[in-house]
Amino acid sequence: MGIELAVIWFGIIIFATLMYITMDGFDLGIGILMPLVKNRDERDLMVNTVAPVWDGNETWLVLGGAALFGAFPLAYAVIIDALTIPLTIMLIALIFRGVAFEFRFKALPEHQAFWDKAFIIGSIVATFCQGIAVGAVIEGFPVAGRTFAGGGFDWLAPFPLFCGLGLVVTYALLGSTWLIMKTESALQQQMYQATRYLLIAFLIAMIVVSLWTPLAYPSIAERWFSMPNLFFLAPVPLLTGYCLWRIHTAIQQQGQTSPFVMALLLTFLGFSGLGISLWPNIIPPEISIWEAAAPPESLGFMLVGALFIIPFILGYTFWTYHVFSGKVKAGEAYH
Repeated sequence: MGIELAVIWFGIIIFATLMYITMDGFDLGIGILMPLVKNRDERDLMVNTVAPVWDGNETWLVLGGAALFGAFPLAYAVIIDALTIPLTIMLIALIFRGVAFEFRFKALPEHQAFWDKAFIIGSIVATFCQGIAVGAVIEGFPVAGRTFAGGGFDWLAPFPLFCGLGLVVTYALLGSTWLIMKTESALQQQMYQATRYLLIAFLIAMIVVSLWTPLAYPSIAERWFSMPNLFFLAPVPLLTGYCLWRIHTAIQQQGQTSPFVMALLLTFLGFSGLGISLWPNIIPPEISIWEAAAPPESLGFMLVGALFIIPFILGYTFWTYHVFSGKVKAGEAYH
């Protein structure tokens, strides 16, 4: 029963993390893309596309962090200890970005440029730090006596830093395709153009990571390229290639919704590839989800609450996006 509960909780954490990446990804992507747009009204329009939903998106980050703390306390302790600096910077950036999100609409004209810069910097820094965290997890953490045995700056290495850049590109791609779906006219055309370049940058980043990880980490190479795994896992890269092609063709045909849907699917496939590479370890390279899990009694007790609250979060999220679906027009405001 303990093993089953550990797998269930691992699935909940993966689900919450994926929901956060896909939903807050395009939200952060708008801040990353804002330097490309100089017109004040168009910047307001960009922000208004996510104004009704942006704070709800971050609910999934809170849920995932709380679930990791309760269900896998060893993993939480090691990750927090190993990534104290980038995670702290990420939280500060998210707070600063949230303040800027609200203040830029209410500030005096002479102060609006400052809050725009704060929104941009907060979005880029938060995304970059999240990518660093992902890269550091792939690299793994040294653990001795159930505590982190490495240094506070181990994350400051080429692979995590490159993953940070890769996630900035990914979120920007989500943001540009979201704006294609939600806007019209000049801003939409600018996002079509931006998406063309972001698609190339994403492809380059994906190829580099796909080559870097198996070459640097033999266990990952064995997972992907040994038989029969090679046969069973082939759909992941094939579907990734299909999504890239579909985004390219949809842009050529001025598609409205399909670029964003395909970008979401790309993100899901990338996250799936990460899970396949690391499973069943929650603290690479050696500590599995079962070794890091809390006692079965704790997992069972928390699961009752999780199964109660998650449907409410999903219902709220679905209703919010349904109510505010459709194009956002210039002059419409939610503040």
